[in-house]
Amino acid sequence: MTQFLDGTEINQQLDWPSLIAQLKDWFTASKVQAPERQICTIEQPDGSTASLLIMPAWIPGQAIGVKVVTFFPQNASQGLSTINAGYLSFDGQTGQLRAVMEGDALTEQRTAAASALAASYLARKNAKRLLVVGTGQLARSVATAHAAVRSYDSIHIWGRTSSKAQTVAEDLQALGLPAAATTDLQTACRGADVISTVTASTRPIIHGEWLKPGTHLDLIGAFQPNMRESDTKAITQANLFVDNPVGALQAGDLATPLTEGAIQESHISATLTDLCQGSSKGRKSNTEYTVFKSVGMALEDLAAASLIRVP
Repeated sequence: MTQFLDGTEINQQLDWPSLIAQLKDWFTASKVQAPERQICTIEQPDGSTASLLIMPAWIPGQAIGVKVVTFFPQNASQGLSTINAGYLSFDGQTGQLRAVMEGDALTEQRTAAASALAASYLARKNAKRLLVVGTGQLARSVATAHAAVRSYDSIHIWGRTSSKAQTVAEDLQALGLPAAATTDLQTACRGADVISTVTASTRPIIHGEWLKPGTHLDLIGAFQPNMRESDTKAITQANLFVDNPVGALQAGDLATPLTEGAIQESHISATLTDLCQGSSKGRKSNTEYTVFKSVGMALEDLAAASLIRVP
């Protein structure tokens, strides 16, 4: 009988050190077959837009998985999750359905782990101040994943609704992390060593002129052309790294500067695979700006799902 694993069970089974190590190993081996994700965006009867994403991955003889994701940004106004997902896990030898997993928790965990993995190469070794921009599903996971990679003296949380930022900060404090909410985004950016953005913004909220030399900017939220978390200066002044070049260039953070002629595709220095395999050294100095643009990869989902024990 096919097993269903909910978010609680997934969160209980996954831990940051194991998941980050698994991602590093899989990016290094680069043995996953993963077609580019398919995105279908439609207009809803109320005039809003929604998206459906399909992300398959396969290691011949070992594992097969497909994630299906819906993105309904209008859900936020109703207090509902904007992103919902399901994951189908198949046996790599027989093709039989192994398990159905609640995909939201899986996505949160692998996204945050990939972000922390990238920061281990791209953030300054002496980085001590983390800023998380956004208060949604990913905020807590991103903060705890980054804190698993290095010890931070401070973790600031900013959100458009200050009470939500305070709630996230209190949740992190309960885990023993030095977290606090902030209402001044510009000042928080100027003081941060690492900035991780997890919003559904459609216009820049992080400005390059706010960032001090040596800052690592981790852009997670915007995955479509009409979504954007950073301005053009934040991109052009930085050494740019991505997880998936095709998907990253279609996201507004890079697609807009590309359309403006401010950057070329060659502005991408390397991928997360290059970093893990050692073909790129990542950060070259303590004063350079670095950006990691994350759009997610099916490899990451399969890597996380493969760590889940099915009863």
